[in-house]
Amino acid sequence: MIVGNPAIFAIESGISKIWEAPNYLALGYFVIHIENFRYGVHKPDATLLGCSYDEVKNRIFKRGMHTAPFSEESDAGLIADAYIKAIYAPKHENRKYFNLSAEDFCVHFYPKGNSCTWAPDGDEAFDDSSYILQFDIRNQVRLIGFKSSNFVPDPSTIRDLWVSAFDYYSLLEDWIAEFDRERNLMLKPGAKG
Repeated sequence: MIVGNPAIFAIESGISKIWEAPNYLALGYFVIHIENFRYGVHKPDATLLGCSYDEVKNRIFKRGMHTAPFSEESDAGLIADAYIKAIYAPKHENRKYFNLSAEDFCVHFYPKGNSCTWAPDGDEAFDDSSYILQFDIRNQVRLIGFKSSNFVPDPSTIRDLWVSAFDYYSLLEDWIAEFDRERNLMLKPGAKG
C-alpha cells in the first residue's frame, strides 16, 4: 500500500503476517519516499510494524513541536552531517554544531526533546542506514532524508523536501487509517495473514 506520491512524499507499507497483539501489529515493511528516493528496507519480513505505526502516531501527536533553531536556513547536507557526527560518531570535546554544544544540538532529535528524528524509529525498518529528519517550520514541514555509512552522509541520497504542514499531517493520518483498515481486514476470520 502506498499513500502519497513517491515523486514528492509517500509512505509505503506491506503486511506479510499479522498478530492480534497491539505491540506487534504485523510483520512487513515500512518505507518512506522523498522525491523519488526510497528510505527503508523493502522486504516482506523487514520489521515488526508496531514501532513504525507508533512513530507515525507520535509525529501527529507532536504536530508543531518538531523544531530546531537551525532547521530553516541551514543546508540539508550540513544538517545531515552534523546529525550523524553528534549522535553517532565518536565524541569530541567542545565540538559545536550550528553554534550549539553537542548536548544542546542532540536534544532536538531525542524523543524526550523535540523528536526531530523520524527514522530510524526503533526497529529494523531502517536498517539500510536510512535517516529521516523532520522539522516543523510555521505552516510547513521540512523533511531531510539521507543514507550514511562510516559517519558520513552519502550526498547522492540526500533529499530536502518542504511541504505544507496540512498536506504532510493529512498524509500521515491517511496512512494510519489505511493501515488500520488493511490490518482489520486481515484479522477477520478466514482472511490470510
